[in-house]
Amino acid sequence: MTVNLNNLSLTISAASEKQWPVTKLPEIALAGRSNVGKSSFINTMFNRKNFARTSSTPGKTQLLNFYNIDGLVHFVDVPGYGYARVSKKEREHWGEMIEGYLTKRENLQAVVSLVDFRHEPTHDDVLMYQFLKYYHIPVIVVATKADKVTRNRWSGNESVIKKVLQFDSTDEFIVFSSETKQGRDQAWSILEKYF
Repeated sequence: MTVNLNNLSLTISAASEKQWPVTKLPEIALAGRSNVGKSSFINTMFNRKNFARTSSTPGKTQLLNFYNIDGLVHFVDVPGYGYARVSKKEREHWGEMIEGYLTKRENLQAVVSLVDFRHEPTHDDVLMYQFLKYYHIPVIVVATKADKVTRNRWSGNESVIKKVLQFDSTDEFIVFSSETKQGRDQAWSILEKYF
């Protein structure tokens, strides 16, 4: 399948279920903790500099952003989790919004779960992965910031991440870098199966 990456638009930034777009387009959600590099992942996938706004302030995405890719699929950027500098009430609201979307949305085909390749997955990363497995939602684990890890540590870091997540070997695992574009082609070839 050839995707025209010049044909991109933000359909809506939805604050609640009432605002989810009424459409038959398949959807792939992007989940990860604040500052894991979700916006950079989106921009790298789309060959754009600032399509999804990256921020030096984690926790910026507070809505569900539905990105229309060439009229074929929506990428849905969900709020980053695990960021401490928002109120507990705000975090609970985000949690409900993310959970509601992931469990109710019929268009949802798969979730890209982003983790930081440099570190062990956080407690929140593990919860997200287990949540997706519990609801039988296809999950693609993308380990970001690979350029910050020397090559000889890659297999060790991958083993640690998989062990901590209790990774299911039937799921996909991608080592990714927005700096070098490592993993971009692999990610597209996997994601295209879902639309």
